[in-house]
Amino acid sequence: MKREIKSTTIIGLIHNGEAAIGGDGQVTLGNTVMKHSSKKIRKLYNDKVLCGFAGSAADAFTLLNRFEEKLEQYRGNVSRSVVELASDWRTDKYLRRLEAMLAVVSEDKTFVVSGTGDVIEPDDNIVAIGSGGMYALAAARMLIKYSKLSAEEIVKESLKAASEICIYTNDNIKVEKLGED
Repeated sequence: MKREIKSTTIIGLIHNGEAAIGGDGQVTLGNTVMKHSSKKIRKLYNDKVLCGFAGSAADAFTLLNRFEEKLEQYRGNVSRSVVELASDWRTDKYLRRLEAMLAVVSEDKTFVVSGTGDVIEPDDNIVAIGSGGMYALAAARMLIKYSKLSAEEIVKESLKAASEICIYTNDNIKVEKLGED
């Protein structure tokens, strides 16, 4: 019997000129919580790009490293870097077996990158992945529409909402934003 690893809710967004990404800290193996305080978000490329990952941790770190290499190779061009990563991911025999997703946020663009070759740039500049991603996405859309919260506050509140619904998401929330010292 294959033990399925489920973990994470990641949400990132651009709102009122601010960019933020956040994730919960829970890692689950089967029906057991293995860790409460994992950090699944990173600042990349001289703190100009935010990235979060969901899926198998080892696979996600491999993809995160490849994405960093692409950012360096294409001098911080996020759009080109995500397309090239997805292309490699889809065509490389080793990479295409990796089970993870990336959420990417820059000062003006958001992307979801998957191992099936998908590069999605949402119309509303909100990216959400992982077990509780759709709960956080729904919360973020309503908070943007009906509140005056900052991008960072919307990310935190959206993750809190997801943690109250999704059993694979906890309320040990970490948030990064661009422009933060």
